[in-house]
Amino acid sequence: MNNVVGTKSSLTWAVHISMAVLVALWLFPTLGLFVSSFRTADQIATSGWWSALSTQERQAPAIRVGGDEVEVDGRFVIEGRLFRATDAKVSAWGTTSTQPEANEPGAVAELADGVTLSVAEDGAYVLSSPVSTEGTRLPRIFSTAATPPEFTFDNYRAILFEPSNTDGMSRAFFNTLTVTIPATIIPIVIAAFAAYALAWMDFPGRALLIAAVVGLLVVPLQLALIPLLKLHNEVGIGKGYLGTWLAHTGFGLPLAIYLLRNYMVGLPRDIIECAKVDGASDFQIFTKIILPLSFPALASFAIFQFLWTWNDLLVSLVFLIDSSGQTTVMTKQIVELLGTRGGNWEILATAAFISIAVPLLVFFAMQKYLVRGLLAGSVK
Repeated sequence: MNNVVGTKSSLTWAVHISMAVLVALWLFPTLGLFVSSFRTADQIATSGWWSALSTQERQAPAIRVGGDEVEVDGRFVIEGRLFRATDAKVSAWGTTSTQPEANEPGAVAELADGVTLSVAEDGAYVLSSPVSTEGTRLPRIFSTAATPPEFTFDNYRAILFEPSNTDGMSRAFFNTLTVTIPATIIPIVIAAFAAYALAWMDFPGRALLIAAVVGLLVVPLQLALIPLLKLHNEVGIGKGYLGTWLAHTGFGLPLAIYLLRNYMVGLPRDIIECAKVDGASDFQIFTKIILPLSFPALASFAIFQFLWTWNDLLVSLVFLIDSSGQTTVMTKQIVELLGTRGGNWEILATAAFISIAVPLLVFFAMQKYLVRGLLAGSVK
């Protein structure tokens, strides 16, 4: 019955379920990072991002009663607040760690020697004693506060605009763009010419070159890091953007040539032959026919190359050496934030989301060409 029209086979359902699981595994962490970037440090420490839209109820740290003592109607009164002026409301309070929720807001608790203590819903407390409490140890207040949802842009301001951080993440953002944009355009330009030659031009050794390109796809880039760095230092382009661009170009060319060559081979031969009959040169055919028709493959590789260079840390650490931090990229800056601000999760979440915002925009803007480019040459 699996072949009946209008029904779906079990394999189809398995594929759909698998895709839904993969999308969820990718989407939920990204959504969590986005929501956390707008939350305060206390909210991140006490609740998960999925509860950001609900009221948070948590036990506040114990606070010892303190303040100026004032005599009112023969009693000595001390007034104060449990927390700063916020929208938080006390839901329960107590004076011992064993019973931190013994009293409701507004209730008056009888302490020893005629001392009374009350805590209002807004966190204001009043301690009243028949004798002066100066020099004595005052009681502590344990409270449970309900905090409404709170979102803030302070995390983004702290990273991008505060004087102590402006020279860090914001500069790293533009440094990453300086590395990524040329490192994406250069290999595409070179690979497009090479792919056309390997697809439509006859010359000795073409098959060997194609085999070499396929073989380079499986070579790990870590094998070439040190020799390439030594070569760059001897030539004089090490420790700078130029060396980093060339390194990314060399590591990305095999995949670029492979994708573009497979796509160009699948283009209709009649179009190219008609152009040659009309007297068009190879360069004219390449620029006016092949490139416009190969845009899906070009966009597909641009996505891969942009994502790789934007998120790269290893190549930047090796080829973009700068002790002053003037050329630090975002991945390295986030690692430094992790070391210096390991407890400030709101700062780390914001920095991480800023680093993935641009790749997300690039991916969603060009993803419709991704599948067409990846399937280049797979069917005839």
